[in-house]
Amino acid sequence: MGESKKHINWKILPLLKTTSDFFSNNNIPSARLDAEVLLAHVLGCERIRLYANFEKILTETELSNYRTLVKRRAGLEPVAYLIGEKEFFSRKFKVDKNVLIPRPETENLVGEAISFIRENWEKDTPLKILDLGTGSGCIATIIATNLKNAKIIATDISKEALEIAALNSATNAVDERIEFRLGSIFEPVNEELFDVIISNPPYISKDEKVMVDVADYEPSHALFADEDGYYFYKEIAVNLKKHLKENGAVFFEVGHNQAEKVIGILKANGFTKCKSIKDDAGIERIVWASLP
Repeated sequence: MGESKKHINWKILPLLKTTSDFFSNNNIPSARLDAEVLLAHVLGCERIRLYANFEKILTETELSNYRTLVKRRAGLEPVAYLIGEKEFFSRKFKVDKNVLIPRPETENLVGEAISFIRENWEKDTPLKILDLGTGSGCIATIIATNLKNAKIIATDISKEALEIAALNSATNAVDERIEFRLGSIFEPVNEELFDVIISNPPYISKDEKVMVDVADYEPSHALFADEDGYYFYKEIAVNLKKHLKENGAVFFEVGHNQAEKVIGILKANGFTKCKSIKDDAGIERIVWASLP
């Protein structure tokens, strides 16, 4: 599948088999899934429809477009960037190389924050929430779709990322309750106070080895942080109390084995109510703290 060939009558099933084998030989871990996702994208259908129409013969244009994507995937370019979207909380979010690809562990972060809010505030209580480093806007958008009483400010240092985030919020019909602001950490919010602050900051150490499809394609400013990955936790924590209302809370996504140290950073900045929460993989991936 990786080589240019004279056109033959490729049907869906043999094409998927050939592409899966090609991906496997190129050490793509999710070979069959990737082959299906890319072909469904080219054909403009859901994956399940591939098997309902397995006798379909691809046109030359469809085959050419598919080959192009297959070659790019074999070069380890992420599937989400190839098709321009990623599912998060069962909703599709536009993504490109200006934003981090949403991940399952971030779904756990958002789910915990939503559950906490529902348990601690009445349904009709107006809430003000801050999403620090919004990227694709997936966190802010999902919170807004689930909490109709929430007004959200979402910040990022990338103008291009904010444009994508704004598009995603509009697609999900919550753009009237999310305000996007350009700037680093708390710069865009002056002295404003929030009920909840949520952040998935860059937390990978610059010395840490990461997969090629991450390191070579996803935005480095959204991945890597100084001080062994703790820079942004320290920068956020030192000013948290200035931006949290009484009984307010903060939720962080953290890297593998970072939870204990992030809790220590929060305690050093006056937070006594702190805990870590495991994600679906059993990793302590979320750190929570609240006032007083």
